Amino acid sequence: MVKTPDELALMRISGRLLASVFEMLDGQALAGMSTLAVNDLVDRFITADLAARPASKGQYGFAYVLNCSINDVVCHGVPDAGQIIRDGDIINLDITLEKNGFIADSSKTYIVGDAPPAARRLVRVAREAMWKGIRQVRPGAHLGDIGFAIERHARRHGYSVVRDYCGHGIGREMHEEPQVLNFGKPGTGMTLREGMVFTIEPMLNQGSRKVTTQDDGWTVVTQDGKLSAQFEHTVAVTGRGVEVLTLRREEAAMMA
Repeated sequence: MVKTPDELALMRISGRLLASVFEMLDGQALAGMSTLAVNDLVDRFITADLAARPASKGQYGFAYVLNCSINDVVCHGVPDAGQIIRDGDIINLDITLEKNGFIADSSKTYIVGDAPPAARRLVRVAREAMWKGIRQVRPGAHLGDIGFAIERHARRHGYSVVRDYCGHGIGREMHEEPQVLNFGKPGTGMTLREGMVFTIEPMLNQGSRKVTTQDDGWTVVTQDGKLSAQFEHTVAVTGRGVEVLTLRREEAAMMA
């Protein structure tokens, strides 16, 4: 749960590499690509360009390097050659990367082309909700502070927060303790300590927070068919507060 300074240094490397994967994707025209083509692009980039390992591939029997969740898919969407990303979609790409024995985990919801204003608003608020949670991280704070900040921001904008899935500790294993819920009460839950590393990954729905898993056993969708958006970063508790290990260059101002 708590990482040593040497372990944290290695996690910074994994985080920086994973951030570069998203920066590569930022330059791609996703419209017209299949989700399997995106998966294969990321696979090649992680293995050939970064000399790292896509940590999701083979874990829990999952055959791909990323989850691709389009529109009403909340999480765990499975890449498919027949699934084409279209103008107007929103798509969450959730990617993990392992280097030197340590794993980083991050996701971003992309707005593809001319998406409707309602979809753009959902994506914006989901991103803001993640940052509301991140800004609660510091020694002595509580996990409940993170969840409370996330859900309060979502509800203020008329959205629900999915409760079936949450953030998690991360390090040598993909999923470690603690669980980081996207709802909670201030001052409750585990007290944060310097050296803890975990993900913060809220999923916001336009309608009900209720979800269902499709027959493939992976793909989770909103029960009411309305849109869902998610953002995720791997963060570390530092003596000063928080360090976002998977921070992308476009987000540097968020930590100023």
